[in-house]
Amino acid sequence: MDDKRYFYLDISKKPALLYFKDRWQIDSLDLIEKSFKHLLPTILKQKELVIDLSNISSIDTGSMIFFITIRKELKEKINIKTVNASKSFCKMFRLVKGFEPSDKEEKVKTNRLLALVSHIGEKSVAVLQDFLQFLDFLGHTVIAMWQILLHPSKFRIKETVGNIYTAGATALPIVALSSFLVGIVIAFQSAVQLQKYGGDIFIVDMIGISIPRELAPLITAIIVAGRSGSSYTAQIGVMKITEEIDAMKIMGFDIYRFLVIPRIAAMIIALPLLIFFADIIGIYGGLLVAKYQLDITPAQFLDRLHSSVDVKHYLVGILKAPFFAFIIAAIGCFRGFQVSKNTESIGKYTTISVVNSIFLVIALDAIFSIIFTELDI
Repeated sequence: MDDKRYFYLDISKKPALLYFKDRWQIDSLDLIEKSFKHLLPTILKQKELVIDLSNISSIDTGSMIFFITIRKELKEKINIKTVNASKSFCKMFRLVKGFEPSDKEEKVKTNRLLALVSHIGEKSVAVLQDFLQFLDFLGHTVIAMWQILLHPSKFRIKETVGNIYTAGATALPIVALSSFLVGIVIAFQSAVQLQKYGGDIFIVDMIGISIPRELAPLITAIIVAGRSGSSYTAQIGVMKITEEIDAMKIMGFDIYRFLVIPRIAAMIIALPLLIFFADIIGIYGGLLVAKYQLDITPAQFLDRLHSSVDVKHYLVGILKAPFFAFIIAAIGCFRGFQVSKNTESIGKYTTISVVNSIFLVIALDAIFSIIFTELDI
């Protein structure tokens, strides 16, 4: 290997001299690195080393990074001194060195406590920025709603009807199955306990209150969040990747009026109907368990349901529906707009959309429970 093209080591002098030579360019970096590695065992045997840069005719950024790296490695093992650097070399050295992390920054990164605090701070800032972006999204949505109220002809009825069918009618089978199973499970578990105390008939009260008031709205909202909320995110995300949204903006279309409002309106209309449907199916599941487990006839069940369960419990469940619907649709659309222009982000933000929607639905349900309890409703 011709090491003398780029390096010349003179060990006859004390301290030893290492001359850097020729043009250091990125195209020759592999050869330069091999030449240096060939000389490295001899260099490390020296106690002191002087690096002479007078014979370097030119050096580019990539080669300067290599120079800084080997200089740092040598300084950790032997005493070195650099001499005869040209003005252009020094200028390039300062430029590249300016992008290198300082020792202080490296020390901070190695401190686990500070790293943990820094990570928490970064996540907190990210959450705050995400919240502010969501507020901005809500602001644009409210403005679009207000414009539609002032000009009802701008409301996209056909699009809204299509979304009602997608979010509502096509969700009936899974909502029916889930509600039916929940009704059966709640009734069966309650029946086992009520039989011990001879209070079989009170199963009607439990089913008639718990399902319409809490279980049906919550289960239905969670199903819709996982089904339709994720669909909204994926649909808008694909439109963003294919640059349809950018095209709409260039053409002067209000993306909130065209994409967001029809989905929110459809969800607000569809979810109360789904919850009402879930109430009926869930109570029917409880009725079957009461009939075959406790020998309560359907007539007795319905008579007790009519006399003991107030209509307010059904209204409470229906009242929650528009709020749940708005959260699910708004989160779904918001996360769709956050999708970046690659397919991986669709999966990422679809998952985030479902998690956010379910969490906020449960949190809002808890808030409603506290409010209704305090108001004795």
